[in-house]
Amino acid sequence: MRAFARSLCRDPELAEDIAQETILKAWQCRSQFQPGTNLRAWLSTILRNRYYSGQRRLKWRAEFDADVIERTLMAPDDPSINVELEDVRRALAMLPAFQREALILVGAGGLSYDEVAQIVGCPVGTVKSRVRRARDELEAILFRGRTAPAPRCTEPLKAIVDDFDRLRAGKAAA
Repeated sequence: MRAFARSLCRDPELAEDIAQETILKAWQCRSQFQPGTNLRAWLSTILRNRYYSGQRRLKWRAEFDADVIERTLMAPDDPSINVELEDVRRALAMLPAFQREALILVGAGGLSYDEVAQIVGCPVGTVKSRVRRARDELEAILFRGRTAPAPRCTEPLKAIVDDFDRLRAGKAAA
C-alpha cells in the first residue's frame, strides 16, 4: 500500500499518511468487505479514493504566509475599513522612501526613535523630523485631498509589510 501511495503522490510523508488513513478507513468500514474477494484490491481502491478526494480539496486551498497574515490589518465587521486601509497604503506609497521607512518603523513597527536612527544610520533628530513630516504629509494626502501619481504597487498592505521586513532585517544585521 505504501508503494502504491508513493506512486500516486510522490511524497513519502504524504504517502505514509494516506496509507495510515486507508487502514483506518478500512477498519471502520470492515463490515462492507466481502469475504472471498481481493482484500488488496479493496484497500487499493480505498487508498486511491482517499488520495484523489484530498487532491480535489486542495484546489480550494490557497497558500499563505502566516507572518504576513498576522501583520495584516483586518476589519471583518466593516467592509469600508478595507477601503480606508487601501487609501492609507496608497498614501504611504506617495511618501518619499526615507519618510515612509521612518514612519513604518516608528508607527507600525513600534521601534523607538533611537532604534530607528541606528537602523537608518542618521541622528535621532533627523528620524523625529522625518516621522513628523511623514505624518503631516499623510494627513495632507488623506484628509486634505493632496494627490500624487498612483503608486505602482497593487497588493494591499504588501508594500508596507515588505518595507517593515526589509528595515527590521537591517536592524538585526546592525
